[in-house]
Amino acid sequence: MSQTSQRFEAQIALTARLDYLLYLPPNYDAQTEQQFPLILFLHGSGERGSDLNRVKLHGIPEILETGRDLPFIIVSPQCPADSHWTLHVEALNALLDSVLEQYRVDENRVYLTGLSMGGAGTWMLAGAYPERFAAAVPICARIVPLPLPRLSHLPIWAFHGDADEVVPVSDAQRTADGLNAIGGNVRLTIYPGVGHDSWSQTYSKPELYDWLLSHRRPQPGSAANRR
Repeated sequence: MSQTSQRFEAQIALTARLDYLLYLPPNYDAQTEQQFPLILFLHGSGERGSDLNRVKLHGIPEILETGRDLPFIIVSPQCPADSHWTLHVEALNALLDSVLEQYRVDENRVYLTGLSMGGAGTWMLAGAYPERFAAAVPICARIVPLPLPRLSHLPIWAFHGDADEVVPVSDAQRTADGLNAIGGNVRLTIYPGVGHDSWSQTYSKPELYDWLLSHRRPQPGSAANRR
């Protein structure tokens, strides 16, 4: 019996729920006409669950807890227990839609970053919706299968320790080399002698936030944003 061509089409409704921390910059309420850049931060596997205080243990939320102010709206969702950010790509995209509706976000300056499991989520979310972001910063990320051409115009600054025993630095190097080989815009910083925690020194760098702010999402028909 011969094979025949068929097509399946259906509308599938999903219910997405993510608890998250929201940070508004100090001048948000005073500058009522101003739009603000936004960072979506994705935590690592140790911060999963239903206690948002765990999200404050590392990365940008930890820095904010010390009293440091940043000139961004910062959204830090929590991944459910026993799950992975790569399974919540659609939910994260819907969360961004909701935040953009509720707050004064400059949609041309939406940035994405994450550490470890959140770094993998950063690669996956950026690959799924590259048009949403002006730049991305994956840190000590395990590499997931990626549609590299979809990321070729997104400015990316990746970080990794060369002594990382959890995720080998070769993962980051291979992905950066692969993207740059097809005309990508990837910068890779490798910390000598540093293990898996390459995020502490990365998120404490003022130049990281300056680099993010230097990028805007290219307008349709314009040349890719490269700096």
